Amino acid sequence: MYDAKKIQEILKDHRVEFIDLKVCDLQGRLHHLTLPYSEKVLDKLMTEGVGFDGSSYGFRRVENSDMIMKPDLDTCMFDPFREAPTISCFTKVFNTDDQNTPYQYDLRNMAVRAEQLLQKYGIGSKSQWGPEFEFYILNSVDFKVNAHESYIKIESEEQFGFNGYHIANPFDLYDDFRDEATRLLIKCGIPVKYHHHEVGNLGQQEIEIFFNDLLKSADIIVLTKYILHNLAAQKDLRLTFMPKPIYKQAGSGMHLHHFLVDAEMKNVFYQKGGYANLNQNALYYIGGVLKHAAALCAFTNPTTNSYKRLVPGVEAPTAINFGQANRASCVRIPRYVKNPQEARFEYRPPDATANPYLALTAILMAGIDGIINKIDPVKEGFGPYEADDFDPKILMRYLPFSLNAALDALKNDYQFLLRDGIFDIGLIEHWIEIKSREFNEVSNWPSPIEFQMYFDL
Repeated sequence: MYDAKKIQEILKDHRVEFIDLKVCDLQGRLHHLTLPYSEKVLDKLMTEGVGFDGSSYGFRRVENSDMIMKPDLDTCMFDPFREAPTISCFTKVFNTDDQNTPYQYDLRNMAVRAEQLLQKYGIGSKSQWGPEFEFYILNSVDFKVNAHESYIKIESEEQFGFNGYHIANPFDLYDDFRDEATRLLIKCGIPVKYHHHEVGNLGQQEIEIFFNDLLKSADIIVLTKYILHNLAAQKDLRLTFMPKPIYKQAGSGMHLHHFLVDAEMKNVFYQKGGYANLNQNALYYIGGVLKHAAALCAFTNPTTNSYKRLVPGVEAPTAINFGQANRASCVRIPRYVKNPQEARFEYRPPDATANPYLALTAILMAGIDGIINKIDPVKEGFGPYEADDFDPKILMRYLPFSLNAALDALKNDYQFLLRDGIFDIGLIEHWIEIKSREFNEVSNWPSPIEFQMYFDL
């Protein structure tokens, strides 16, 4: 925990010239504001903050958009992509009333308040999240969309005709890139578990991160994307977290390994001899996540492109069930985990186009709902299933096949998000409104494949 005085000592020792404030907007894009650093500037930031236009972040309407941000000193790091010595940190967002009250839907504050419900309801103390980042590195990408011109052109130096999973040199062209990215991530305080080439044979990569609590994990997701995008730009490469950037190539997800701990950081999901060494509360939690999985997609898979990845039959997590090592299931319980402290499940649907603060908070709220209401996944018919998801003997339920269907699911299932005022109906309606506009805009544009299929009819 840092206070302004301690930070000032560090910044003076490193001759820092600028302080950079980072804020994630409602859609999940990162914004920043830079101030010349001095002790006076930092003192003023901590007491008064700095004003900004909340409407440009999706937080407020234009007619009432003034807001205040203040640095969260616990998130300070040296920005490796700035030429001048620059300290960077996330912020806390406040209203402009007389008391400068915390903004109710400051996304980072929502994450903190949601995690506090674990203690309120006697479930645990903290949640732990371990994200897997899948992404493509490409040599060049060119695209254009307007009324009279629409195309995509992708070039990749990686060209081999077999599964790229863990492929070795000379086929893996970007292992040095991942090494450099790993060094940068660790330098910025982000603990990397490992990296490797993924299935896609046109440059698909994976980097997996160790466990952290909800807020820290969401911050890490934002920073990891920032670091990887900037490193790629430095090397004149194009990097994308799009769930399905290339037809007939493996999609990119952001699988989330997940469990809960008590005040002593002991795993509260573990029970030796239980199914996959999980206790009943863990199963209730899984039951809640699966019960609300369709509605969760509105936050965990919030783009039209998300649903080009969530297609049955290609190892995509489309079946609303759970099992051990079944990659078609939304919830997979890894068989390789032997350490009781890491007994967990992996939630596979999310992708990195999600706003991590909203997505992780929504998943936690679904799990809490499962425990409070004792939603048994076995009695609900969610498994466990180890068979292929197309087994005709099993009646399967599937995730939505489009963003519009996911938004409809959220309209019909949102009460679990309202518990203790973490979300409210206004925020949910606003989210549905902006995402519906996206869906409609994409749906109304003619695409090149339509010309190929229909032009001469």
